[in-house]
Amino acid sequence: MIIGVPREIKSDEYRVAMLPVAVEEAIARGHRVLVEANAGLGSGIADHDYLRSGAEMVGEGADVFAQADLIVKVKEPLPVEFPLVRSGQMIFTYFHFAANRALTDAMVDSGATCLAYETLRDQHGRLPLLTPMSEVAGRMSIQEGAKYLEKPQMGRGILLGGVPGVAPAHITILGGGVVGANAARIAAGFQADVAILDVDLDRLRYLDDVMPANVNTLYSDRHNILEQLERADLVIGSVLIPGAKAPRLVRAEDLKRMKSGSVVIDVAVDQGGCIETSRPTTHSEPTYVIDEVVHYCVANMPGAVGRTSTFALCNATKPWLLRLADGGIASVIQSDSPLRGSINVHAGKIVHPAVASAFDLTCHSL
Repeated sequence: MIIGVPREIKSDEYRVAMLPVAVEEAIARGHRVLVEANAGLGSGIADHDYLRSGAEMVGEGADVFAQADLIVKVKEPLPVEFPLVRSGQMIFTYFHFAANRALTDAMVDSGATCLAYETLRDQHGRLPLLTPMSEVAGRMSIQEGAKYLEKPQMGRGILLGGVPGVAPAHITILGGGVVGANAARIAAGFQADVAILDVDLDRLRYLDDVMPANVNTLYSDRHNILEQLERADLVIGSVLIPGAKAPRLVRAEDLKRMKSGSVVIDVAVDQGGCIETSRPTTHSEPTYVIDEVVHYCVANMPGAVGRTSTFALCNATKPWLLRLADGGIASVIQSDSPLRGSINVHAGKIVHPAVASAFDLTCHSL
């Protein structure tokens, strides 16, 4: 099989979808690997590193798409790449279809098979390809929140940990999954006052057991959310329903309850956002202000720490990528492999229920 690795073209996206070690292993299994020139530079991986591993360097992304049977990416194809995707081709990447109707329609029209990292569940029900980037985003959310609480960034002028005699910031985290737990750990290390909300009582009991004393758990209901918004200096939105649009936990009118200069970081913006006023932003223009609340809604947060994120992601994707290349899509469809659950679009049909539900479309059976 011919595996293609195009350079990511999303704004301020520095990750690459395949490490040289994975190239070497794929070639040892009898596959060819095409890598677009300079695809790895943002992650500190030079073209000669790929060449030493046996990759064939290709000058243009369009040529990678034209030749490869399997395209492996980090982010979803952008509109300029839509015409490059062809019938019968496999695309393995983060898609987040439920938040993007234009992307969904384009991939359906292409006739390609779209396998989404974010809906692959392993035999234990975990999301192994979403987890590493959720870890990065959760940790980054506190780092970014600390920066945008500074007065020059239009924040309240709050130091997360305070100082002796001055109270620390209050941080509210909506969602106790991987993002939320990682955010809480970092926030606790800053000595902030942290509240983490979730609807899963077993998860809250676990978090209560493992978190430091300055992290408190609360059941996520409307009353608790509103009370927390009034107290919060920083709100982290980290809820997830795999493959589906994120639930809207904070309404537009709720912002009026928040303090002037408070900050919201909506990590769920890839899936439509859990804050009604969220819209995707970029690393070059990361924030905007509504009702005196600073919104940070960068849709590819881990892309800013490209080297860390690339290695974390590729460590997780490599075994699944090699399995897909070895067996092909027919083998995946006929098996009970977790890869089957990652198929969102196949041969012009939506085959993932959450994606179909997001747009009130028909979900077809594989």
